[in-house]
Order: sequence, then C-alpha cells, then structure tokens
Amino acid sequence: MTVRPREKLSEGDDDPVEAMLKKSGCLELHYKVQECIATTKDWRKCQTEVSDFRSCIEKHKNVNTRNKS
Repeated sequence: MTVRPREKLSEGDDDPVEAMLKKSGCLELHYKVQECIATTKDWRKCQTEVSDFRSCIEKHKNVNTRNKS
C-alpha cells in the first residue's frame, strides 16, 4: 500500500500540515510513517519510521530556533 499526498482542496490550496512538512524536508518520512501504519495496522510496529520522522522534525525545529536568535 502506498500513501500519497492528499488532493488539493481547491486550486492553490495545499494542506497546511503537508506544506509545513514539505518546507521542513520531513514530508517523505511522514509518508513512511503513514504507510507503515496502514500496512501493519499497529503504530507500535513502526517505531523506526516514527523515530526517523521525530528526528527530522527536531532537527528542523533546532535550525529554526538558532536562525531566530
């Protein structure tokens, strides 16, 4: 099963969460988490994917925090 991006709501309206994840560079990892959960039906079996996604988000937050200082 492949998880794909949501359809645009209307012309030019991206999902705000997907837009944020794309900007952070973590969108593909987000899709991997979704795909794992859809395949296994158990998020506990997706800890590697969740950990990779969490690390990516934390890295992005740290970069943004330093840039704002």
